[in-house]
Amino acid sequence: MRGAALLLLSGVAIVSAGCASGATSSPAGLRLQREDLVAVCRALNTAERSVGREVATTRTAWRVVANGLPPDTSAIARPPIAAAIEGAAKVEVPALLQEAQVVSLTGPAAQLAGLFQSFAGLSMRGWRLIGAAIEQIEHGSPATARFARENVALYIESVYDGHFSLAQIGKKLRVGYSKLGGPAAFGDALTQGEVDALARTYSEATDRLHPHVGIRLGA
Repeated sequence: MRGAALLLLSGVAIVSAGCASGATSSPAGLRLQREDLVAVCRALNTAERSVGREVATTRTAWRVVANGLPPDTSAIARPPIAAAIEGAAKVEVPALLQEAQVVSLTGPAAQLAGLFQSFAGLSMRGWRLIGAAIEQIEHGSPATARFARENVALYIESVYDGHFSLAQIGKKLRVGYSKLGGPAAFGDALTQGEVDALARTYSEATDRLHPHVGIRLGA
């Protein structure tokens, strides 16, 4: 069952920071890393509004699913679930943060883009599969309903993990900005104020979900 459920989520792109580890510390390499970081910050700014909507709808719906689905799914409040599905589907993923572009980034920018990719993919697929699981439990065959109930914890946890990734972006941005020289190196291209504003938006206080997932796979 777990293998089949994982297969449903296999389309989520979890981009590693491999490009970051291979970047050089030569002047040209550092310049490229700084340029990439500036570009990724601009992309994160572009996505900020849609991310804010997704976070708001997910926080509301999270209280409904964090501890799993009730035995009687007809008792589930559907509007928050529908809003979360829609909010996750409408997250704006700028071209630079899409999988095809992420692999070409260097330095800290690669890690930040990978975290955003993880969030966007896990949240969208997680909420979509939660909604589908509820429908299968109510209207599917006994075998389909059983599969959905046994594996819905995986979908719920994927939403949690996506938001955990989102919440790490600000912290990693501050570290990367400092590592690449901070205000003295970036000047007006990327100020400390801009970095701090993004770090507040993409932070644990703003984006991490509470409580932790309260259901185990197969429960």
